[in-house]
Amino acid sequence: MSELLSYWAYSSAWRITRALPARTAYAFFGWIGEKVYRRNPSPVKRMRSNFARVRPELDERELEALVQQGVRSYMRYWCDTFRLPSWSRESTMKSVVVENEHFLRDPLLAGRGVIVSLPHAGNWDHAGAYFCASGAPLVTVAEHLKPEKLFRKFLAYRESIGMEVLDANTRALATLAQRLRSNRLIALVADRDLSRSGVEVNFLGGPSRMPVGPALLSIQTGSPLITAFVKYETSGIRIIFEGEIPIPDEGDQSSKIAAMTQSCADRFGRLIRLHTEDWHMLQRIWIDGDFVERA
Repeated sequence: MSELLSYWAYSSAWRITRALPARTAYAFFGWIGEKVYRRNPSPVKRMRSNFARVRPELDERELEALVQQGVRSYMRYWCDTFRLPSWSRESTMKSVVVENEHFLRDPLLAGRGVIVSLPHAGNWDHAGAYFCASGAPLVTVAEHLKPEKLFRKFLAYRESIGMEVLDANTRALATLAQRLRSNRLIALVADRDLSRSGVEVNFLGGPSRMPVGPALLSIQTGSPLITAFVKYETSGIRIIFEGEIPIPDEGDQSSKIAAMTQSCADRFGRLIRLHTEDWHMLQRIWIDGDFVERA
C-alpha cells in the first residue's frame, strides 16, 4: 500500500506541477518547503547535521538560515524535475551557464569519451538535459527504486530528456566501459557510497566513503575523469567543471582508485563549502560517530 501511495503521489505531482503556471508552481513548492522545514522531519535533521559539519564556523542562527535555504533549494529541485519534460530545447539551453566547458568537450572531440563525477548538488537532471540538447547525450546509472512502477517512471523521464539510464542492479560498469570506448559522455553522481565496496576518503575533515566507479572506469578505459558541480542561479543553473584527474603513475589499482577518489572528494568539499545550500544531502555521509557498518 505504501508503495502504491508513493507512486500515486509522484504521478500526481508530475501532472499537477506541469499544468500550473511557472510562478504558481514555484511559489507552491516554496510554501511546501517552509512547511517541511518547520515540521523538522528526520531528513531535515540530517541536512542540519551535515551542514553543521560542512560549516562549523556558523552560529545556531546562521546554521538555521542555511538549512532553511537548503530545504528551499531541495524543493526547487523537485519543482524543476516535475516541469523539465515540458521545457523546450531553447528554454533548456538558455537556463544554463557553464564554466570550463572545454574540459568536457575536448575529450569528446578527440574521441576519448569522458567521465564526469559530481555530487548531489543543484539539479543534475537539468544539467544532463542541457548536454543532451547540445549534442552530447549522456549515459548514467540509477538506483533501483521501489515500487517498480515508480522506477520505470523515473527511467522514462530521464530517457525522454535524451539520457541512457542503466540500472545499478545490473552489470552497469561493464556497459559504461563499452560506452566510453564508443566515445560517450558518462555522468555519475558519486559523493556517497557507505557500503563496504565504497572507497574511504577524507571528506571535509571526516571519514566518508565514495563509489569506486568513476576512477575505476578511467583506469580501465583511459578516458579522462573530470568533476562537475551544479548550483542554482536566480534563474536556471550554473555548471562548474574542473579538469582531468590524472591516473597515478605508481601503485596498484586499489591505491590509484583511492587517490583519484580522494581528489574528487577534495573538489566536491571545496565547492560544497562555497554553495552549501545547494547540496541536497539528506542522508548520512560520514562514517564516524555512531555509524554502524552494514551486514
